Amino acid sequence: MKILIIEDENWVAEELAETLISIDENIEIVKILYSVSESINYLQTQPKVDLIFSDIQLGDGLSFEIMNNQVIKIPIIFCTAFDEYMLEAFDTNGIAYVLKPFSEKTIRKALLKYADLKAMLSKNIENTYESLISKFSTIAQQSSLIIKYRNRIIPIGIYKIALCYIENGITYIYTHNHIKYVHYETMDELEQKLSPMFFRVNRQYLINRNTIKNAEELFSRKLKIELLFSWYEDITASKEKKKKFIDWMK
Repeated sequence: MKILIIEDENWVAEELAETLISIDENIEIVKILYSVSESINYLQTQPKVDLIFSDIQLGDGLSFEIMNNQVIKIPIIFCTAFDEYMLEAFDTNGIAYVLKPFSEKTIRKALLKYADLKAMLSKNIENTYESLISKFSTIAQQSSLIIKYRNRIIPIGIYKIALCYIENGITYIYTHNHIKYVHYETMDELEQKLSPMFFRVNRQYLINRNTIKNAEELFSRKLKIELLFSWYEDITASKEKKKKFIDWMK
């Protein structure tokens, strides 16, 4: 199977390519593209591609713009950090998606879905993009947080953030690669900005859905949240937030 990857972050693209090949050695990565303009030019050459893995937010725009410039009949699996509209848009239209940060399990699941829905994906797929652009345009406005570190201003992709928390009155951003930054916004501001991808489990913690491994019910009717990595203290959700948390996880 010949696969094209459209992803503006080089390390993410390379990791995705390695994961795909590890799943199926017969997969061939025909090319990695990093922008809307580059993708439009490349696809005009009518390359022989069976499947596209594409990020939604690229450095020069939304990947849906690629589809607007030409009719593409190649099935697409979108990789995105945002799922607010993905569940509705893609589940009803039969297009697979992968939430960042991805894993071998989620990539394998997407490939299986592609295999099952290949015939359906190959017909009239371009008709869905116009409505999707309007849904994602508001999300595109907020794809990163700005971190002020010493004399530098650093954009941190939201999907790279594992959690936000308060310690000794200071707000911190903690990333999936275990880097901690002091942040100038309050937790209330971050909650408003990062919802619904993040959930405020208590006054101290705002957690990315993709960071959560499971939740354990305690005798006090609270929920103990277990993360995908070890943390220095227990994180719990109050019994008042228990139902909202479970609904959010659904």
